[in-house]
Amino acid sequence: MENQDIKQENTGSVDKTAASAAAGTTAEGNAAEPVKRVVLDIEDIRKVSPWLGRHPKLVHRLFRFLSFDKVNALHEHNIDNPGGGPGFVRGMLEELDIKLKIDNEEVLDKLPEGAFVTVSNHHFGALDGIILIDLVASRRPKYKVMVNMVLNHIAGMRPNFIAVDPMASADPKKKAVSMKGIKEAIKQVRSGEPVGFFPAGAVAKVNWRGRLTDREWQANIIRLIEQFKVPVIPIFFHGSQSWWFNFLGVTFWQLRTLRHPAEVFRKRHKTFHITVGEPITVEEQMKHMGSQKEFGDFLRERTYGLREIGRKMNKK
Repeated sequence: MENQDIKQENTGSVDKTAASAAAGTTAEGNAAEPVKRVVLDIEDIRKVSPWLGRHPKLVHRLFRFLSFDKVNALHEHNIDNPGGGPGFVRGMLEELDIKLKIDNEEVLDKLPEGAFVTVSNHHFGALDGIILIDLVASRRPKYKVMVNMVLNHIAGMRPNFIAVDPMASADPKKKAVSMKGIKEAIKQVRSGEPVGFFPAGAVAKVNWRGRLTDREWQANIIRLIEQFKVPVIPIFFHGSQSWWFNFLGVTFWQLRTLRHPAEVFRKRHKTFHITVGEPITVEEQMKHMGSQKEFGDFLRERTYGLREIGRKMNKK
């Protein structure tokens, strides 16, 4: 990757692809692949585990135990919503009766023109990405969020996702997926469109003090943001998942990953508290680019500093 400022470039090919997709064809004129109406089905299980695939009754029980049946129903109810990804997530949140309490919402109503970056803590897993699409893509429809490739199964949000694999370090195939994601993020900014990052790359965990906090923010994401030289908007998600989910993060992270769908449905009828920070200008960012660590610490502090700002705003 060249160590230089990211420039704007012609978006004609992007517009052509979008128009083709709307018409039900690919950019080359071939018929587009039909949108999958559910997130996971028996065929997906067969690909991962042929043995399980031969036991559909067991798979059905697992789907119910892990709430995949509810996820599939929620997806199918909203996949035809108008408005693409933003319309899909708005319908999901309304069906789950999830409400949003947003501090500094006026920042979202006057977003910078052209490309910008959002950085966020990652306390809720999939719900963080869903809510970001609702907040930002409802105003800038081409906004994309970099997420775990597992979420790419959610066809309704795929247009607003950039899939990467956080466990890619030792697997060449997973590395290729992540490199493709990095290139897509660069293309997004070069095209003058916004992109969102969870720099921790994985869901937050409880520290030795018993406080939920992000893992170390990834150096490759910090380096990418540093090179973009566009405004950065920090967004902080208050609260956390259930104590059981957080406990699994310390003891058995694989099982915690499977618990994600159930955690989404535990948030039914809840209100999420989100604090949006003022955009950090390129000039202000430049003051903290003495080293990559300094810049990463600066972005993290500006994001986590919103925790106290949000609390004070809601005491008034």
